[in-house]
Amino acid sequence: MLLGIGFANYVESSTGSPVERAEIVVTPTRRIELTAGMQPSGQSHETSLAQIAADLLGVPVDAIDVFLGDTDRVSEGGGSHSGRSMRHAATVIALAAAELIDKAKSLAAVIFNTAPDQVSFTDGRFGAPDADRTYDLLDLAEEAARHSLSGTLTAAKTNEMHEPVFPNGAAVCEVEIDPETGATRVTRYAAVDDVGRCINPMTVDGQTHGCIAHGVGQALSEQIYIDCTSGQNLTGSFLDYGMPLADTLPSFRTEIVENLSPTNPLGIKSGSEGATTAAPAAVINAVIDALAAIGVRDIKMPATPFAVWRAIQDAKARSRHGPAGGNVSRAWHP
Repeated sequence: MLLGIGFANYVESSTGSPVERAEIVVTPTRRIELTAGMQPSGQSHETSLAQIAADLLGVPVDAIDVFLGDTDRVSEGGGSHSGRSMRHAATVIALAAAELIDKAKSLAAVIFNTAPDQVSFTDGRFGAPDADRTYDLLDLAEEAARHSLSGTLTAAKTNEMHEPVFPNGAAVCEVEIDPETGATRVTRYAAVDDVGRCINPMTVDGQTHGCIAHGVGQALSEQIYIDCTSGQNLTGSFLDYGMPLADTLPSFRTEIVENLSPTNPLGIKSGSEGATTAAPAAVINAVIDALAAIGVRDIKMPATPFAVWRAIQDAKARSRHGPAGGNVSRAWHP
């Protein structure tokens, strides 16, 4: 086997559609309804957005119902792309939560029979200097219903944000190549990614693993083949297309770094695409490192077994005949 190690780092600019909206409603039934304008496709937005709202409002995360992608409820939003979702959603949720807390203070002032500026919000509870008890938002919604003040605990915010963020990171990959067949196997892979504030590390880590798999697939196997006579796509299903599989990948070692971005209230960058950016370069650099002693200096993606085998055969031919006007490396002997 030929052993190779490759390294790559990246900085990407994440922007995306600039407009996002969040709506928060506290119901008398002790539920909080959160509606936002992105459409998840497996990123666990429902969990992460509920965590943000729960932290800002001081309520249990399981008291929050998240509504996404329902056009009967969502009036505006930018969708999910370009690593934008969590950053834009967190911003509008933070703005809506601040408005909701201000409204709740005014409502609590009625219940406490005091001025709104005398109402405090500390550790998730509303209180006043002369009050004999405190309320959280869920208590307050129940109390508001008893005072015929229901419907007042709602807030909605739309925000437009154009400032980019710059997630960044690095990856190192180790490969083994069979010189007889060109078969390449990724034996070890490690990555570190700066995502800004990480709302849910388990979710981000899972996305990182998926991103690495996508990048490895792009580097080693994923390619569309078209029949040049008929125009028929010969890789029209995953039975024919070279997707990376669990048994073709090692266990990854991943780490998250949190350097907060100054461009949004929670300091979020992006954790959904970065690992894919570094993976193709890290893998191909490892392949070239493994083949360098043979004389291979470049290979196009995807580095399929046939492409690697062809590069090895071409290098052997050059080694036997020698390039015109150049010296031949004899470091590798088949």
